[in-house]
Amino acid sequence: MLNYLWAGMVAAGICWAAFHGNMAEVTNGILDSSKEAVALSITMLGIMSFWSGILKVGENAGLVEQMTRQMRPVIRFLFPRLPGEHPAAASISTNMIANILGLGWAATPAGL
Repeated sequence: MLNYLWAGMVAAGICWAAFHGNMAEVTNGILDSSKEAVALSITMLGIMSFWSGILKVGENAGLVEQMTRQMRPVIRFLFPRLPGEHPAAASISTNMIANILGLGWAATPAGL
């Protein structure tokens, strides 16, 4: 349903621009937006790859497991039905710690 809504809004915008003679601006906007989308995708790919690698090093060093043990009381309080040794607890605690430290996009790989 949401796809139809977006398609309808895009079609209405294009029809409005064609009716008012602004198709050149629509074309320029589409091209500029696509350039920005590609640049953002490349930037996100690099950052996500870097932080995923750092997270893997932390997992191999045992830091993620240690952080999960220390965050266990908070995680039990926030997620009471989550079993004690559930694998999601490590991802949740890593995500929370990255957000607390203000690491921005570093929280995304852990959250995914």
